[in-house]
Amino acid sequence: MPDNERNISVFKIAAMYIGAVIGAGFASGQEIMQFFTVYGNKGLWGVGVATMLLAYLGAAVLYLSVKYGTGNYLQLINNLTAPWVAKIFDLLSMAMLLAGLSVMLAGSGAVFSEYLEIAAWPGVLFLLFIVSFVLTGGMAGVIRFNFVLVPLKITAILVISLLVLVLCSTGAPPAGEISQSTSISTGNWCLSGMLYVSYNMILVLAVLSTLGNRVTVRKAVAGGAAGGIGLGIAAGMLVLAQLKLYPAIVSYQVPVLFMAGEIGHLLKIPVAILIWLAILTTAVANAHGLAARFAPPGTAKYKLAGAVCNLLALPLAGLDFGRLVGTIYPLFGYAGLLMVLILLVNPFWPLMKRIKL
Repeated sequence: MPDNERNISVFKIAAMYIGAVIGAGFASGQEIMQFFTVYGNKGLWGVGVATMLLAYLGAAVLYLSVKYGTGNYLQLINNLTAPWVAKIFDLLSMAMLLAGLSVMLAGSGAVFSEYLEIAAWPGVLFLLFIVSFVLTGGMAGVIRFNFVLVPLKITAILVISLLVLVLCSTGAPPAGEISQSTSISTGNWCLSGMLYVSYNMILVLAVLSTLGNRVTVRKAVAGGAAGGIGLGIAAGMLVLAQLKLYPAIVSYQVPVLFMAGEIGHLLKIPVAILIWLAILTTAVANAHGLAARFAPPGTAKYKLAGAVCNLLALPLAGLDFGRLVGTIYPLFGYAGLLMVLILLVNPFWPLMKRIKL
């Protein structure tokens, strides 16, 4: 499929969206634990808030991207904000995408060292090679990549969660908020759901804005909404499964691995593969969004920018994975709050001006 054809299906758009969001934190279950499960049954309401926002904002980003014919996040931001605000967001987005890529590289190294019991660097370099290879295919390569891997990830998450709900015995139900000293979310379940969306929005914006001159409005809006709903369903199933295994699951750094162990020890290796694939798709999303900032996908300059970004992310990949996540991800959340507000209001702004609000 040539990069300039406007024939990308709704499913492929949704797959790109989901592939950007389901990274190591989501697939491991830790991200869902910290933002939703820690609130007990109320965490499901938080998932509902997050699902509505993810569906709306995904559709809004794609609608506005098509409206302005964007090829990267900077072109979209320039149309939504004042020039000085756009410059700040540009610098912030570049820094966060690069940092996010470093986190994924470190995560790959952690999977290799913890599950294969070998040095971390082969895992870092292997991920680096795969990401660079995917980017050589331009936009078509990124789309095909997500089209294949995202359904596998979603299916694995849903199957593991369903098996826990059907086969595992129920623990003591949480009376209220679960004590979790490592939680990175704060406030109540509603605020936590909003913060979860906002910290994902920088990467979502970087990825989906590259589709602005490649899809129709109808497919864009449908794909964004479908991707958000798909993410919400996967998150909701994980919360239900984690609540069933409370309180034992709270003390585990990789809750999905614990869930798999409760079903059968043979599932531990497939879960490790699932986590690594989630790391891979998010790494590709970060590298693609960053490379597209400097050149149209598929061009020689785009491929060169992708290679340079990968190399720049390499030094940070040697740091502790958990420390990187705890430092960088909260910054993503707070930086994304203003962009969420802009995206919530922008599609209605012409109507608001007409009725003089």
